[in-house]
Amino acid sequence: MPKLARDLLFPLIAVVAAFIVGGILILLVGDNPIVAYRLLLGSALSWPDGIGYTLFHATPLIFTGLAVLVGFRCGLFNIGAEGQLYIAAFATAWVGITFASRSAWILVPLCFLGAILAGALWGAIPGVLKAYFGSHEVINTIMLNFIAVALVSYFTQYHYRVPGDPILQSAFVGEGAHIARLGKFIPGFPERIPLNLAFLLALLCCLLVYLFLWRTKWGYEIRATGSNPTAAEYGGISVRKQIVLAMAVSGALAGMVGINEVMGYRYRYYDGFSDNYGFTGIAVALLGRNHPVGVILAALLFAVLQHGGIYVDGFSEHITKDIVQVLQGIIILFVAAEAFFKWSLGRFGFRRLKA
Repeated sequence: MPKLARDLLFPLIAVVAAFIVGGILILLVGDNPIVAYRLLLGSALSWPDGIGYTLFHATPLIFTGLAVLVGFRCGLFNIGAEGQLYIAAFATAWVGITFASRSAWILVPLCFLGAILAGALWGAIPGVLKAYFGSHEVINTIMLNFIAVALVSYFTQYHYRVPGDPILQSAFVGEGAHIARLGKFIPGFPERIPLNLAFLLALLCCLLVYLFLWRTKWGYEIRATGSNPTAAEYGGISVRKQIVLAMAVSGALAGMVGINEVMGYRYRYYDGFSDNYGFTGIAVALLGRNHPVGVILAALLFAVLQHGGIYVDGFSEHITKDIVQVLQGIIILFVAAEAFFKWSLGRFGFRRLKA
């Protein structure tokens, strides 16, 4: 069995087991799990709205899943993707507002650069604190999340909000900062659906992250640091440099959520726009086994649950969209219990799969 397929086998078992347990819970509250799952999955996979919105919801999860993946590969737990994407989204809007009169040929690259650099800078801060002062990245990134959200809320409220606007949001970015929605290119796919070119950018980033981590010297050094920092340092690798680099790359990937949000959807910074994308990205990376292909599949699964949960909440008799959080939590619990699954497979004779 190919290594990637073998690596993704246990997350698949976790998903199936979670749906079974979820079905039992639905039965206990007096609903039909088959009807509930048909509503959950059918609404998310219908054409064009279901698929369009599912892919749209998957876009930020791919970015944040990749962000967490890069950190994990260096032995780092980046819980700061949430703060990094907020800082980057505001930076994207700031560039789009400040240089609104520029042409799209100039403004789009500038906004892209603003999102990437802002996310990278916010990610590099805990990297530097970890590498040179020994401060744990989990504590640093959690604290920086609060600082990021408060900081951009302050600037939006007192400097970039349109006077009289009751909603905490910035002014619109220049039209040159807009990126096209996919409905412009796909026949029968309406432009009202916010799926945009950022989705294709997310897929491209999956390829680039794979090439970076598994086909370059820098990626090898990051993975070596994550596997065994002592051995990596003995082999001539600067562990400090890799920690800072990994956190900066991680922050840059999380920051690209701002491209999807500001340039392809709202065309402004909207305070509180994130639906816990940074934290869900941790689950996406774990379920995807820290591989870009797995991240795509996991992001699509969570996007299906997120979009389908809206219809379950509206049309199911006894269950609400909270079933989505229940399923997500059960999936992660089963992923964390991978050792148990391997032991079970070994007990029943599936030793080749277990290996």
